[in-house]
Amino acid sequence: MLWRSARTTSRAAAEGSEISLWNSEIRSLMESSTGTHFMALFKEMVAGGAPPATSTFSLILRGLARNGSIKLGESVHGRILKTGFAGDRIAGTALLDFYAKIGRLDSASRQFEEISDKDVVTRNAMIAALCNSGFLQEARQVFDGMPERTSATWNSIISGYCKKNKVEEAREVFDQNPTKDVISWNAMIDGYCKAGRLAAAAELFEAMGEGKNVVSWNTMITGYVHHRQFAAALELFRSMQAAGPPPTAATMVPLLSACAHLGALDMGRWVHGYVQNRRLRIDVFLGNALVDMYCKCGAIDVALKVFRGLPERNVFCWNSLISGLGMQGEGEKAMELFVEMQERERIRPDAVTFVGLLSGLSHSGMVGHGRRLFSEMATVYGVQPGVEHFGCLVDLLGRAGLLEEAMEVMETMPVKANSVIWGSLLRACKIRGDAGLSEVVARRLLEIDPGDGGNYVMLSNVYASARRWEEVLSCRMAMAEGGLRKSTGGSVIEMGNSLEEFAAGDTRHPEHRRIVGFLEEMVVDMQRMGYAPAIEAVLHDAEEK
Repeated sequence: MLWRSARTTSRAAAEGSEISLWNSEIRSLMESSTGTHFMALFKEMVAGGAPPATSTFSLILRGLARNGSIKLGESVHGRILKTGFAGDRIAGTALLDFYAKIGRLDSASRQFEEISDKDVVTRNAMIAALCNSGFLQEARQVFDGMPERTSATWNSIISGYCKKNKVEEAREVFDQNPTKDVISWNAMIDGYCKAGRLAAAAELFEAMGEGKNVVSWNTMITGYVHHRQFAAALELFRSMQAAGPPPTAATMVPLLSACAHLGALDMGRWVHGYVQNRRLRIDVFLGNALVDMYCKCGAIDVALKVFRGLPERNVFCWNSLISGLGMQGEGEKAMELFVEMQERERIRPDAVTFVGLLSGLSHSGMVGHGRRLFSEMATVYGVQPGVEHFGCLVDLLGRAGLLEEAMEVMETMPVKANSVIWGSLLRACKIRGDAGLSEVVARRLLEIDPGDGGNYVMLSNVYASARRWEEVLSCRMAMAEGGLRKSTGGSVIEMGNSLEEFAAGDTRHPEHRRIVGFLEEMVVDMQRMGYAPAIEAVLHDAEEK
């Protein structure tokens, strides 16, 4: 009897060892290749008489979920039932996770209900499934009913609330979490950033102390960039260099975006050098960020060189370069690139491609090319013109002085013109000195967006140009009564390793007196060289001086 028991135990151990070997081979193939090649090993395992264990099914389902292989997953589910693992906790949890990841929440919920001895892993999987599908109330019910919780439990709920922009609820759970790990902190910081609560995000970021990892820094930098606080993003990066972990490729993408918007070419060059020195992999995202930065900073030749050297290019990379050429008035080169992307690389243009092209043709004065390209968008390329494309067409015609045609486009376009397009036409009218059409356009602009003080200023400028001072005063009084102000203009100048920010009317800069004195000297020098200021739009009935 003892001998027979020992032999049974030995056989079970041998079978367990064999299953472990099969699992190891399947896992290795899953990690080293894409697709569902690992299923061939699974079939070989079954054909060879080795009965799959729940761990095998769990491994297989994870791979099938990653590839979105619904039919194969359902067939594995059938085999689980035939093998007698129906209701098993490990197999059931694997099926729950599989169905959740392929978007079948009803099937996932059914698996959850069929598991009688649910543990914390099973409940965590259900909470993650519900949160990812936006069912926060149901996820909270499972959460509240759990006898024990892990870090993964708390993090799923926090992330779920943050994804739905419910940052107050997320913070409540975060504060209650007794097992906060770096994932908890990063999830909460990310939630605040995406909700635009940057001060709250920065406060949490600082409270992390030395617990920050590279994801923490990247999340905060990205948050600043997404909310157009570019100087703050660069300043934080400098702190990261001094006291944080080594930056990664994921750090470089938002950082380059900040450099692009600020025109910080020297900083952008430094980032590019860092990428090269650290041998960071330049994928399409980082490559596109580099091309975009050099284009927006005016270094088109460098942008072209970087573009040609990219190991992989997608439509976003082509769009960045085409738009960059357009901004520099290189309409012909942009068109050449447009042809190349289709004929050589077989990449189809999208809506963004045409915005860049039309903008470039507008800046280059290529009216005929612009008209033809606009008319071919839908018929030849299958891209329906949107408000941005009509805006480019209006700008193209307005810059060429074809104001009546531009106005006709505005009146007949199938989408409603926004304030940006009307503003573009108004600038064209002012340049051409068409006071009558300027007033019509300015009033339309005011009707569309009466809450923008800048629109009142533009209408006031139109009246000032015609020396209609009573109407100028009326515009100013309307602004005052409505409590409206024009957005303050500003600029950023890169000097050495720092960025100097300036705003109109701001006297707080420590070098303010020297700057004003230097500008006055420049004006005198310009006047000596023949410069005559345009005084047509002076907003008061004042003497010429």
